[in-house]
Amino acid sequence: MMWLTTAAWLPMLLGSANAAQPYSSWMTDSMIAHGVSATRWYTEATFYRGVEAAHNISGLRTYQAFLASQIDSILAPNGSFRSWDFQDHQLDNIRIGSAILYLYTLDPQPKYRAAADFLYDQLVHHQKRTPSGGFWHKDPKYPNQMWLDGLFMAGPFSAAYVALFFPPDNATAAWDDIVLQFDLTEKHCRDSKTGMLRHGYDESLKAVWADKATGASPHVWIRAQGWYLMALADVLDWFPREYAAARGKLLGYFLDLARAVMAAQDAKTGGWWLVMDAPYPGQKGNYIESSGTAMYTYSLLKAVRMGYYADAAERDVFATAAQRAYGLMVDRFVATNGTKGTLNWEGTVRVGSLDAAGDFKYYTGIPVVENSLIGVGPFILASAEMEAYKARNT
Repeated sequence: MMWLTTAAWLPMLLGSANAAQPYSSWMTDSMIAHGVSATRWYTEATFYRGVEAAHNISGLRTYQAFLASQIDSILAPNGSFRSWDFQDHQLDNIRIGSAILYLYTLDPQPKYRAAADFLYDQLVHHQKRTPSGGFWHKDPKYPNQMWLDGLFMAGPFSAAYVALFFPPDNATAAWDDIVLQFDLTEKHCRDSKTGMLRHGYDESLKAVWADKATGASPHVWIRAQGWYLMALADVLDWFPREYAAARGKLLGYFLDLARAVMAAQDAKTGGWWLVMDAPYPGQKGNYIESSGTAMYTYSLLKAVRMGYYADAAERDVFATAAQRAYGLMVDRFVATNGTKGTLNWEGTVRVGSLDAAGDFKYYTGIPVVENSLIGVGPFILASAEMEAYKARNT
């Protein structure tokens, strides 16, 4: 099992928190107190990823019980989903699979295995692909389009599923397919000048926003790139070391993007701008956004813990960038709401897509919302990594 165990986390936690309690558990408890809908949608599933970290740190069975309650309410006793639209094929539907697999590793009930089997089948046998083999982000709405978001929705689940259930001598094609999704995204979305990635691409070149040569969308949107960086960090947890060349390629993608993200970090605040490509940082309407900042912070701190850096000097650069960003989040985006000592999370842009022109005006026109689970989940993950980092270095 690739998730950190309670025994691995507890020594890191003891004596590490300066607040009344660690932010990883404080924010988790706060959102549960506010109320979290029991759905299979990716927003809740992103929060569940944070709850996993809170459970691993604390060992509190209440977090496992919460996850089980949420998942059990959307599954029938045989593991089928109580509500499923078989005409709706989108990668967002797959994200819940990671939480289901996490529960399965803790409590291997047949219904969790059945639900995971169903999701993997939906992904590999029913999700349409581009001519090059990339999963459509959503069928039928976004034909031949791959978005960075989708790599996080499906990639870590696929990697965990293959690692847990495929015979090692019969898994090569499955691992190759996972790598292919990243290869295609890199080919079409990576900006060779900045090292950052555009939000998505249309292989058919038909979307109004598609570049005529690459099919890429016009801008680097903070959260899309955050999804992608987290996807790489989490897939690497599961990718076999026996596939050294392919694993090395994924690690290279991660490091190239992590370095590009650090180069784009705002010098004044330590956060990252909503629209990250030049000349937009600092322009009117643009702002430092919290969900993407949390995603980058988590990914950089995880790289430090996992040894994903070139040398000790780069490790320290990663850690310094992450600490600056984390300090910003605690100061600006974490708010005490005065109700039973709970917290609120601020500064997260609502759901963004490539429905329209995908231009600067579109991205900056999306409202900012409070207590968005899309931002809360990554903040909990970043907090868990920061608490571990501080414990290792005190």
